[in-house]
Amino acid sequence: MSSAEQPESSTERITIIRNSPEDTQTRQIVVYLDGESHGELMYGDSVTLSVAPGPHTIRVDNTWNQQELKLEIRTGEQLKFLTKSVAGKFSWFLLGFLGFGPINVSIEPAAQIPKA
Repeated sequence: MSSAEQPESSTERITIIRNSPEDTQTRQIVVYLDGESHGELMYGDSVTLSVAPGPHTIRVDNTWNQQELKLEIRTGEQLKFLTKSVAGKFSWFLLGFLGFGPINVSIEPAAQIPKA
């Protein structure tokens, strides 16, 4: 079958955004889908990934901390997630005083992607 005859790519998509006002806006967050790196997000960035229906694992890693999320995507579904790096009160002190400190990363479902 020639490339012109191949079916269109799937409509299943996973979008991960990083724009929470709670974010420290420091350090990159590396996004992995099923163990494969799909880039780094700085504050304000997003990435949209086309996926096949079925089970998948998203992992986000800011080099201090990582979090994994297992999910199932159905045919035609488009899922949206929010990732962020968040510092605790003591971490803010270290960030201000030393310029670095432990920062937790998280990923959670997003109701909708805010307009940029």
